[in-house]
Amino acid sequence: MPSTHSPDAPGPGRRSERLPRVLAADLAALPDGATASLSGWVHRRRALAGVTFLVLRDRSGLVQVVVREPETVEQLQSLPEETVVEVVGAVRHHPSAPGGAELVDPAVTALSEPAVAPPTELWRPAFGAGLPTLLDHAAVTLRHARHRAAWQLASASLRGFRTALAELDFTEIATPKLVGTATESGANVFAVDYFGRTAYLAQSPQLYKQMLVGVFERVFEVGPVFRAEPHDTVRHLAQYTSLDAEIGFIRDHRDVLLVLREAIAGMVQAIRTYAADAVELLEVRLPDVPAEFPVISFHDALARVGADPDEPDLSPAHERALSEWAAAAYGSDFLAVEGYPMSKRPFYTHPQAPPPDCAPDDPRREPGRWSNSFDLLFRGLELTTGGQRLHRPSDYAAALARTGQSPGPYAGYLEAFASGMPPHGGFAIGLERWVGRLTGAENIREVTLFPRDLHRLAP
Repeated sequence: MPSTHSPDAPGPGRRSERLPRVLAADLAALPDGATASLSGWVHRRRALAGVTFLVLRDRSGLVQVVVREPETVEQLQSLPEETVVEVVGAVRHHPSAPGGAELVDPAVTALSEPAVAPPTELWRPAFGAGLPTLLDHAAVTLRHARHRAAWQLASASLRGFRTALAELDFTEIATPKLVGTATESGANVFAVDYFGRTAYLAQSPQLYKQMLVGVFERVFEVGPVFRAEPHDTVRHLAQYTSLDAEIGFIRDHRDVLLVLREAIAGMVQAIRTYAADAVELLEVRLPDVPAEFPVISFHDALARVGADPDEPDLSPAHERALSEWAAAAYGSDFLAVEGYPMSKRPFYTHPQAPPPDCAPDDPRREPGRWSNSFDLLFRGLELTTGGQRLHRPSDYAAALARTGQSPGPYAGYLEAFASGMPPHGGFAIGLERWVGRLTGAENIREVTLFPRDLHRLAP
C-alpha cells in the first residue's frame, strides 16, 4: 500500500481535506471502489465512440482514466497533451489497464495552463524526431520514456558508485571548479575572468583529490569537468560528469584497478536494483564484471592490432579491435591497457619499472619511457583513465623540469608532498560514456541531459 507518510501525502501546512496523492505504480494496490487522487501530465487522449481514455503520466509510470461523462469529455478537449492535471476517481481493477488498474468516474482539475504542443509526440514508443530536435527542446523532449530511461541508468550508476566506495571507507569530497592553473598540460582549458585575474574551469579534480589523500587517505568526487575540446565528435563533450577516486597506500596501479573493479561492479548492481524498468525498456545488456579485469600492456596491445610500435596512443579503431579480442579471449566487455608512454601522460604520473621477465632488447627496459597508468576499455571505447601518481617531492621537481613547467603555479599542490604523502593513485570514469556504451547510443549527446559542445550553449 502507498505510504501516507511519503512526500506526496498531506503534511503540516497542507489542506487537510485534500486526498493523499497516489502514484500510478501504486494504484493497483488500492481496493476496488476506493477513491484515489493522482497528479501528473496528460500523456495521451483517445476519443472513441462511447468513451474517452485519458492516459496520465507521473514519475512512476502511466495510468489509464476512463471518461464517459459528456462534461468531462468536453473538458479534456481543452487540455492538450503535457498539461498538468489532478484526477480524482474510483479505482477499478482491469487486466487490460496499465498496471492492472484504472480510474473511473473522474473529476479532472487542471494544475497548469493548457500546454503548448511538444515538438514531437511524446507518447509514441520511439522518439519521432532527430537529435537536433531532442537537444534544442531538451526541457520537453527529455520527458520521452526512452530519454528518461537513459538518465535513470545514469542516476542508478551514480548511486552505485557512491555506495561501493563508501563501503570501502572512502570520503566524498567537493573540490573547486574555478582554479588558478590548468590541471593537465595542454591548451584545452576554458579561461574566465576572476575579479580581474585569469582563472580556468577545472579540467578535473585531480590535484585536489591528490592533496586530500594526505587528509583522508581515500577520497572520491562526482562532479562536472570542463575540456575545451576543439573537435566535434560523437564521443566528446566540453562538459561531462566525472566519477573520480584517489587511493592512498597503494603498491602500484594494479591496486587502483582493483578498486575500479569494485566501483563498476557497484554501478552495475545498482542499475539492476534501481533501474530495472529502464534496462528492460532500452533492452540494455548489462555487463558481467569479472573478478579481475583482463590486462594487456600497451606495447603488446599495439602489436596485437598491428600498429606501429612507436605509436604514442591507441586510436578509436584500435580500441574497438582490442575490445573484440578481449570479448573473444576472455569473455569480457572490459580490458585494461597498462603501461602507456610517459609522453602521453600528465606530469604527475609514476613511471613504470621494467617488467622482471622482459627480454634484454624489450623496449620496456628503457628507463622512464613507460608509465604505471592504464585505460579501461569498455565495449570498444575508453571509459576510464587511471594509474599511480608521483608522491616524492624530488620526483615532482624532476617531472616539472622535464615538462618545462614552473613549480610556482603548483605551490599549494606541492606543499602536500613536501609534508609527507603516501604512494597513491586513482581513476576517473566518464559517466556519459558509460551510459552511452550501455545503451549503444551512436552519439554521447543522446544520453546527456543538456550537452555542452563546440556549438551548443543552450538550453
